[in-house]
Amino acid sequence: MKVAFFGSPEFAAIILQGLVNSDIVSVVGIVTQPDKQAGRGRKPRATPVKELALKQNIPILQPHTLKDERVIDSIRSFEADLFVVAAYGLIIPRDVLNIPRYGAINVHGSLLPKYRGAAPIQWAVLNGEKVTGITIMQMDEGLDTGHIILQRSLAIGIYDTAQDLHNELAHLGSRLLIEAIEKIRDHKVILIPQDESLSSYAPKLSKDMGEIDWNMPVLDVHNKIRGLYPWPMAFFNFQLKDRNIRVQVFPGKLGRELCNISPGSILGITDGYLEVACKDRSYLIPKLKPESSKILSGPEFWCGYLGNR
Repeated sequence: MKVAFFGSPEFAAIILQGLVNSDIVSVVGIVTQPDKQAGRGRKPRATPVKELALKQNIPILQPHTLKDERVIDSIRSFEADLFVVAAYGLIIPRDVLNIPRYGAINVHGSLLPKYRGAAPIQWAVLNGEKVTGITIMQMDEGLDTGHIILQRSLAIGIYDTAQDLHNELAHLGSRLLIEAIEKIRDHKVILIPQDESLSSYAPKLSKDMGEIDWNMPVLDVHNKIRGLYPWPMAFFNFQLKDRNIRVQVFPGKLGRELCNISPGSILGITDGYLEVACKDRSYLIPKLKPESSKILSGPEFWCGYLGNR
């Protein structure tokens, strides 16, 4: 089966690698986001999907829109039997979805209809979910609203970060996608409509949503820190002489029960962790990154920013 792949970030690149390695498909074209300026030099940076496609000598398109007739003609020229979409970044219009004879399918990082949208993996962790998964769905013009082809669940451990789940779900999605393509090829697909009453939304993340409220229970603080790792990172504001600095916090561990200690109080160093008071318990932080500084261990932060107080 000839497949054209739509995707951009690392999650999508892992899915694409699974397609490239499979002996049941031929990847005939790639559609990915345009290169974006990044780093201090603001040099153009290719998406991970483009980098992989270049190594595999797969034809690449990087349109700014999918509504241009010339772009649609270029996509049509791939002569694909099926479109596979994973974290592409643009809504795909009906005119494009209708091109291949088997339509388009999407690899989504949640158990739809929960967590439709741009950041399903992170929001599952932020909300303290114990289970997530992968959905392979038939695409329509809605936002992750198409019929379900296959689903697989994945448990979320209490210390799993969004990065941990990202990698596990990408590899799970890669395997499940091949299974779905086999069913499509063999005409054995059973489509399951999504239950709209169970739907929820996972919007894009932003840098400003990461501020920690130490007045929350420690589990809520932990979920925020691990759900926003490695981007955009949770943080707290720290008074440094005559100004506040933003200090990013790396995922840590739940600490001891506390009584009558003001939330946000920095209690010292415990087993190499910086210990901070939350509403009910302490939180143990292994590493921190003050703005304009390198990453510091808990003891290094204590010595550099608190030792002389």
